[in-house]
Amino acid sequence: MSLDFSVVIPTYNGAQRLPKLLESLRSQVQTQGLSWEVIVVDNNSQDKTADVVKSHQKSWRDDAALRYVPEIRQGAAFARQKGMETAKGDLVGFIDDDNYIAKDWVFQAFQFAKLYPQAGAFGGRIQVDFETPPPDNFNTIAGFFSARDRGDTPNQYQPELLSLPTAAAMIVRKSVWLDCFSKPSLFCGRVGKSMVGGEDWEPLIWMYKNGWEIWYNPEMHAYHQVPAWRLEKDYLCGLIHGACLSFFPLKMILAPPSQKGLLLARTTLGNSYRIFVHLLKYGYRIKTDLVAACELQIYYSRIASVFYYWRLKSQKS
Repeated sequence: MSLDFSVVIPTYNGAQRLPKLLESLRSQVQTQGLSWEVIVVDNNSQDKTADVVKSHQKSWRDDAALRYVPEIRQGAAFARQKGMETAKGDLVGFIDDDNYIAKDWVFQAFQFAKLYPQAGAFGGRIQVDFETPPPDNFNTIAGFFSARDRGDTPNQYQPELLSLPTAAAMIVRKSVWLDCFSKPSLFCGRVGKSMVGGEDWEPLIWMYKNGWEIWYNPEMHAYHQVPAWRLEKDYLCGLIHGACLSFFPLKMILAPPSQKGLLLARTTLGNSYRIFVHLLKYGYRIKTDLVAACELQIYYSRIASVFYYWRLKSQKS
């Protein structure tokens, strides 16, 4: 039987993180008349993730099932795909296990989908809940922690500029996902020591390429919990490097054949110029200014994404 809405939570060793998210889902309001469910996709967890879900199932709300689904293929892309295939809802809301949501998140998502039928996917506001305060100028790189605030008015993202919502808290139409994203993913998500991202944006780019719009809904509020250790320089630079390796491959999906050479030149030469300017501006302060070091990493990693693209192409051939 088809439902109105499915919430899919991909998780790996999420026993400590899941309770806050599940409690925020159990506390959802204004869901009268809405048929919905919550699916936890366990991506080979080695902790007590399954026990946490079973415990919550015993006291779960009456109007929405809480389901537990395993996925043995490692990586967030596989977990999300399993969730999509398993979901009974016409709308699917992905939420990462280190997030929690406002009490009306499900309601606001469902309402927005009715008002904007041309939106194949959309995201909302995401505020970062830091365990310890970040540097004052951290807002320039906060997007790498899924921070999103595009104002108080609904507006469209620009996928051609890689301006997109994050799968940390995002809604997609199941039929659109399945129609537009049938091919194997270029990216599987962060696995082991690999921090390569891009698996959350690739389906959105294919939706956009097939004529669907990607939107921002300011009424959906979510919060991303970030522990103190994730603000350490080595982790931050690794996170940024992994995320930016997908930059050129994702851009190439949308680039017309006649523009691919120009995109290659802009990516390499443009970011080389940015490195030069950045080093002139900060000099030795790069070693002590965390945000400046992270910004420099962005430019280096975007150049590296060109070589990563050719590596992906050789692997696929």
